[in-house]
Amino acid sequence: MSWSIKLFKIKGIDVKVHLTFFLILIWAAYRWSGSTGAGLQGALFGVVATLLLFAAVTLHELGHSFQALKYGVHVKDITLMPLGGLAQMEEMPKKPLQELRIAIAGPLVNFAIAALLVGLGALLQTQSVVSLGELTQSLGKASWTGMLAYLTMANLALGLFNLVPAFPMDGGRVLRALLAMRLDYTKATRIAALVGQGLAMLIGLWGFMNGSYTLVLIAIFVWMGAGQESKDVQVKDVLGEIRVGQAMTRSPHTLNVNDSLSKAVELTLSTSQSAFPVLEWGTNKVVGMLCEPGLIKGLQGGRAASPVREFMKTTFQTVTTDEPLSQALQRMATGKVHALPVLDRQGQLVGLLTADDVNEAYRLLSASPDLAYSA
Repeated sequence: MSWSIKLFKIKGIDVKVHLTFFLILIWAAYRWSGSTGAGLQGALFGVVATLLLFAAVTLHELGHSFQALKYGVHVKDITLMPLGGLAQMEEMPKKPLQELRIAIAGPLVNFAIAALLVGLGALLQTQSVVSLGELTQSLGKASWTGMLAYLTMANLALGLFNLVPAFPMDGGRVLRALLAMRLDYTKATRIAALVGQGLAMLIGLWGFMNGSYTLVLIAIFVWMGAGQESKDVQVKDVLGEIRVGQAMTRSPHTLNVNDSLSKAVELTLSTSQSAFPVLEWGTNKVVGMLCEPGLIKGLQGGRAASPVREFMKTTFQTVTTDEPLSQALQRMATGKVHALPVLDRQGQLVGLLTADDVNEAYRLLSASPDLAYSA
């Protein structure tokens, strides 16, 4: 079951909304209705304000995405969630100026929206920029006349917040790009991650002292995001120029389209594989992948004797032996898969790359980087 609903597609990018997003609409309706005492009008105001805010979030992510497309970075999709939006890109370019432009594009979109709203306010002779006290007072009444001011201030806040120099916010990538103009990319990432984690500690401490659990949660989110970014770059640096062919499992166990699920169970229990390339009968051509979810689905339906072709994935990614291992790892993460069939130039199966293969290569190369040149 997919937890996301596709809203529309633009320039090859699917814009989706996660099902949990609707929880924030319910929360907004409840909060605005209760805090303003405006009942149904307050609830409606909260829902409309939240939808308009997330429209700005969508434009923010499209700003990143369109800039990334200019540099040949594939953007799979954009997903709207309760905590914001996420543009899923294959990989950030390592050229500092390109990463800087991609990272800064999102906040600039929010500042541009705020500027347009200020101009609209001037045209309509309506106040669009107010003090925090005036904004609180206006929104406390759930007044539609305060909507313009709310959206203006929200876009300014969104742009400024994302410029905080901490991963996974845009400011962390901006900081890394600036550092990478003078330092090694891995070292620049490490410094930017440490800065982000330092800010996370300060934010968390401030939130704890003031009883703001929201700030504590944000601090945890920033701390984990910074650590993960540093780890990801470290892994890619360690893997270096090693190729898929050097790390893959040679002669993996395979299935034919007419083999039964019970044979897949036997192989799963007797080997270390949990995903199997499915071959066309009598050839070495891969026509599908039988992964654990498909196998479990068939077994739960009491169809152990059914052929694997009924439960295999017919749409799957492949890699070649000469593809960089770090690039294959990124594709595995993007596609949320744990195994990729490895094909030669004629499209014939020559191996299987699994997450365990990548982890083993990382452990060995971390212990002895020279192995990359002798393998």
